Amino acid sequence: MTRAHLPGIIAMAIIVVASNILVQFLFGNWLTWGAFTYPLAFLVTDIMNRVYGAQAARKVVFAGFIVGVICSLIGTQVMLQGDGYTYPAVTLRIAIGSGLAFLTAQLLDVGIFAALRRSAWWKAPLVSTLIGSTVDTALFFSIAFSASLAFIEPGNDVSWAGEILPVLGFGPLAPLWVSLAIADWAVKLTLALIALAPFRAITARMAAPAEMR
Repeated sequence: MTRAHLPGIIAMAIIVVASNILVQFLFGNWLTWGAFTYPLAFLVTDIMNRVYGAQAARKVVFAGFIVGVICSLIGTQVMLQGDGYTYPAVTLRIAIGSGLAFLTAQLLDVGIFAALRRSAWWKAPLVSTLIGSTVDTALFFSIAFSASLAFIEPGNDVSWAGEILPVLGFGPLAPLWVSLAIADWAVKLTLALIALAPFRAITARMAAPAEMR
């Protein structure tokens, strides 16, 4: 681990902690605010992978994961006030779901990116992010909100996420968290395409200094 990796570690930790908090707040009917921040983690991983290689990217993932989990666990002890009741800034289920989903998806992203790194410049970041995002969404939302996993944190009432509604307002009936997961996944796919532009610009800017080390 070198000083050059520090910005990636800090960025990763900030993204994880912010997303763990923001995922608890709805944006419209089917999205959480976390849907707009969490996909940036894949951009950070892919930039580190392109510039410094897969080994460095994995180190950043693990370091960011550890810092993010510690901060999230601290968040479970921070109580907030709202609508006449008290609730933790980060629930235990969200902390666990985020941690497991993050580590699994990010390491998958690193491996896929490494396998495709010699392909066209856009293929590695796009394919690795699309697959990683899909796995991340499935793991996180099921762990954080599925009624079948309520034993993880019995005292945490997530019944709001289990309300049976048409998927995205027009599909078959399913728990609300399923609609949140699908909408979140759609945002991740959209941002994966948008992120190609900053990925190209940032890696081109960082490549020359990195090659000189």
